Amino acid sequence: MLASSWHSELDGLADPTQFAGPIDIRGSARSELLGMLRSMLRIRIVEEQVAELVLGGLARTPCHLGIGQEAVAVGVCSGLRASDRVFGGHRSHSQFLALGGSTFGLLAEILGRADGVSRGMGGSMHLYGASVGFHGSVPLVGATIPIAVGAALAARMDGGDSVAVAFFGDGACEEGVFHESMNLAAVYNLPVLFVCENNLFASHLDIQFRQPSDRIARYGEAHRVSSRTVDGNDVLAVQSAARELIGGARAGRGPGLLEAITFRFRGHVGPKEDIDVGVNRRMDDVEKWKRRCPIQRLSEALLLSGATQAELLEVRAEVTEEVEQALIRAKSAKYPEPSALRSLVYAEHP
Repeated sequence: MLASSWHSELDGLADPTQFAGPIDIRGSARSELLGMLRSMLRIRIVEEQVAELVLGGLARTPCHLGIGQEAVAVGVCSGLRASDRVFGGHRSHSQFLALGGSTFGLLAEILGRADGVSRGMGGSMHLYGASVGFHGSVPLVGATIPIAVGAALAARMDGGDSVAVAFFGDGACEEGVFHESMNLAAVYNLPVLFVCENNLFASHLDIQFRQPSDRIARYGEAHRVSSRTVDGNDVLAVQSAARELIGGARAGRGPGLLEAITFRFRGHVGPKEDIDVGVNRRMDDVEKWKRRCPIQRLSEALLLSGATQAELLEVRAEVTEEVEQALIRAKSAKYPEPSALRSLVYAEHP
């Protein structure tokens, strides 16, 4: 049972009936906004295709979908460079794609093909794209957080102003390594951004059953780390907060913690909306959160500012065609040779 004193500390951000209208796009260039819409659509359409691959039995790797959370990755990654060092977890298709990772390479990896971004050996949760700044994802909860801190230390030792970024969910904040990593980053004043996609769930368990508060930014305050909490379904709010914290890290002002409040429309793993690790989800909550869809809110704002429905449909059609062509290529790509089981693990003896 919940304690009677428990209440949200997120000023309405955890309430799906609030913040459901068009976002404020005043002062933003139309070209940049359309670019963000295109990026979020690419993530959404790719993941919808992945859901179909799972349902059809073509994707055998466990797939954790972030449908509904696209604005977090797009907003943060808009302020990053290819020389930065970004790390994800088990739900990282969005970050890989937002950085400019190959749609074909991602789909080929999920289908276990040799042309995949991890040569068909990693699947959905082991992605790699160093050429765009994505240095890896792993399924262990919180495991890449300390790796990002190490990468931040390496970036500083290398000189320049590159930063490291760790993406994770609110469940990872209950891992000891999260607190150890934040403490170390603060003590050494490292250029690292911790990005928490707070979707208010860890697997199927609501945050109020796991923590005394639903505001993750309190951990940053405890470690004397600059922290911001934003509407994670408002891509411009995410972008603004991320750029402020990234700018501080580049300038030598130390680490930052960005908490983005969002919600995933699908279950913890797999394509279904109504099932989450063997338990029923409250579909009423899911339907309410869909009204805060980040793609819908940006689209509505663009229409109010003078964009036409035809323009937005054209963007969607172009992205859909791009994803469909990448999927056709991925389905026809070859599987790794059996010898890869050995050659990709063991070095040849001189």
